[in-house]
Amino acid sequence: MTSMGPDFFAGFGSRRIETRAGEIFARIGGAGPPVLLLHGFPQTHVEWRLVAPALAEKLTLVVADLRGYGQSSAPPSENGEAYSKREMGKDAVAVMAELGHSRFSLVGHDRGGRVAYRLALDRPECVDRLVVIDIVPTLEMWRGMDAQRAMRIYHWLFLAQPAPMPENLIGGAPIAWLRHTLASWTGEKSLSAFDEAALEAYGAAFAQQDRIHAFCEDYRAGATIDRAHDSEDEAAGRKILAPLLALWGAKGIPSQGQSPLDIWRRWAPQAQGRALNGGHFLPEENPADTIAALIDFLTPR
Repeated sequence: MTSMGPDFFAGFGSRRIETRAGEIFARIGGAGPPVLLLHGFPQTHVEWRLVAPALAEKLTLVVADLRGYGQSSAPPSENGEAYSKREMGKDAVAVMAELGHSRFSLVGHDRGGRVAYRLALDRPECVDRLVVIDIVPTLEMWRGMDAQRAMRIYHWLFLAQPAPMPENLIGGAPIAWLRHTLASWTGEKSLSAFDEAALEAYGAAFAQQDRIHAFCEDYRAGATIDRAHDSEDEAAGRKILAPLLALWGAKGIPSQGQSPLDIWRRWAPQAQGRALNGGHFLPEENPADTIAALIDFLTPR
C-alpha cells in the first residue's frame, strides 16, 4: 500500500495498526479526550482534512481508514461477510485499544457512521459520545425504500449485486464513476467542495480492483448482514445508550423524508441533532459549521 498523495494532516503522526483482518491506517494528533473519526464512501480518512486541525486543539484525534478503504488492508470476502459493520467495529476497538483508549467518542460519516452506531450497540462500554453524519440506521433506510428513494440511492442496490458484476462495471471507468458520485451527492451538484489534491487521493485509493471489491462487499453487507443485526436489536429492544448527535445536510438524502432526528430517537433516547447547510459531505461542504457542532458536543462544559 502506498501513500495517497500529499500530507493533509500536518503535525499528525501516522500508524499502521495490526488487527485480525489486517492493517488499519490512521493519522493521530491533538490533545484532549480521544475521538475516532471514520469516513464514508467513496472516500478515505482524507475527508476530515478541513476539520481536523481545529478539533485537534481540544481533542486527541484518531483519523482512520476503514478496512477496504484508503491505506488500510482489504481482506478477502464473499457475500459481505468481512465487511459487516460489526466486523469493522471490531477494527475500531482494536485500533483504539492499541493506542491506549478503552473508551472513546466516535464521529462517523456515511459508512463510518454505520460502523459507529453498530459499535455503540455492540460495545456500549467503549463509546463515550457518538456523532453520526448524514445517515439514518440501515434498517430504516431499507424500510423506507420506495421508488423515489431507490432512484436517489440506486448505488445501495447496484453495489450489493452479486460479484463480480458491479466490480466489473465500475472497474471500466472508476475515476469517472467516483467523480460523478461525489458531485451528485453535494448540495451544489458539483465538485466545487473538493480540492484537486483530495480528489486525486480519493481516486488513487478508489481505482484499485481489491478496493472496488471491498466497497461492493461493504454494500452487500448493508443489504443483508447489517440489516439483520439492526432487526435483531430492534426486536430485542436494545438502544444506543451513549449521547448521540445526528447532523445531516439540509440538501442531503436523509433530509428528504421523515425527520432524521425523529428516526434516531427511536434508536437512541438521548439523541439530539439538526440540519447544516450543505449536501452529503458536510466536513468538506461546510467545515465551519461542522467544526462548531462537533466541538460543542464532544467537549461538554
